[in-house]
Amino acid sequence: MLLWIVLLVLVLILFGFGFTLHLLWYVAVILLVLWVIGFFMRGRVGGRGSR
Repeated sequence: MLLWIVLLVLVLILFGFGFTLHLLWYVAVILLVLWVIGFFMRGRVGGRGSR
């Protein structure tokens, strides 16, 4: 019985880590897209203002 409880706890921990890593990938992709958009927008605005 103790073995089943330990196994269940391990599965829940691994599932939690997997879900967290999956969520962090989405956050990282969204932040990367926002950074690229901001990089190009800042470059265009800075280029117009300096000329």
